[in-house]
Amino acid sequence: MRADLEIIERWIQPQSRVLDLGCGNGELLEYLGSAKQVHGYGLEIDAQDIAACIDRGVNVIEQDLDRGLANFQDNSFDMVVMTQALQAVHRPDLVLDEMLRVGKESIITFPNFGHWRARFYLALKGKMPVSDFLPYTWYNTPNIHFCTFKDFEELCREKNIHIVKRTVVNREHRDHWASNLWPNMLGEIAIYHVTK
Repeated sequence: MRADLEIIERWIQPQSRVLDLGCGNGELLEYLGSAKQVHGYGLEIDAQDIAACIDRGVNVIEQDLDRGLANFQDNSFDMVVMTQALQAVHRPDLVLDEMLRVGKESIITFPNFGHWRARFYLALKGKMPVSDFLPYTWYNTPNIHFCTFKDFEELCREKNIHIVKRTVVNREHRDHWASNLWPNMLGEIAIYHVTK
């Protein structure tokens, strides 16, 4: 399992109800189901990933996150998870509201576009960064909204969202002392656990 999913897994209680937004191939839900007896559903839009979820035995619904979560009642889930998709939705603020409406708590991960490599690349080359971590050019990227840790935390303050935990990791999804020392400059990926 990906290292960031290992961190997320530790924050999810056994036998809880989990909704995974943009669940990909269902890797996290499959693991949580077998290791923690979690009851979960994944939402995914990609047909190949939906097929992979079905092959894994993961409950999956084809759904576009930008259309909201109106098909779920308030507090339907203990935890709503969204990994590496916040920056790709049209209205991250509304998706975050919906996550905390249908779930008691949420875990969100996203890339930090304030990381020093992105800043240095832009300053040195005068172009949007392209790297192993951000492999797309400006015109074909799925990332619509570029944000930093500070941007996300400011949004949480504006919406009275409580940050329970924050972990800052590098591109290998590993915790490093330098990332914690100066997170907005040295952290590449944020993992936030939030609640209302």
